[in-house]
Amino acid sequence: MTVLIMVNALDSMIIREIRAEDAKDISRIQATITKSPPTIDFRQIIEEQVGSPENASFVAEIDGIVVGYMISYILFGGFGLEKSAWISTLGVDPKFMGQGIGKRLAQEILDVYRKKGIQSIYTSVRWDSVDLLSFFKTLGFDRSHFINLKKRLDR
Repeated sequence: MTVLIMVNALDSMIIREIRAEDAKDISRIQATITKSPPTIDFRQIIEEQVGSPENASFVAEIDGIVVGYMISYILFGGFGLEKSAWISTLGVDPKFMGQGIGKRLAQEILDVYRKKGIQSIYTSVRWDSVDLLSFFKTLGFDRSHFINLKKRLDR
């Protein structure tokens, strides 16, 4: 019975462009996933996204409630890259995980960048995040020629 309800709910799902007022819902989803208070200022990130027609960021909404999001942006080169895109963050409410919401969000973003002539899309995933690695692998992502580097700054 629960599966039937989920299927019906997904039938009513819409994917739409992200808006500044989605920040509260996105923070809620992020906090639910990480089981800790949000430390990211999603309002600032979204306002920067909305202000740029080049970028593509979307939310998934069911019955007026945001249940997933994916935020991405264009990179205009650097370190040997041509114009490309970067998926910076995504999340799906755990109650709706495994239902194809992340895949639908990704397909929308990939379609936008395909139409813009972008040939490469990058993302970064923790090495021990098996679920995210698996998710991106199913979308056709593979290792790139880049290695993420990190330096901590003293306060």
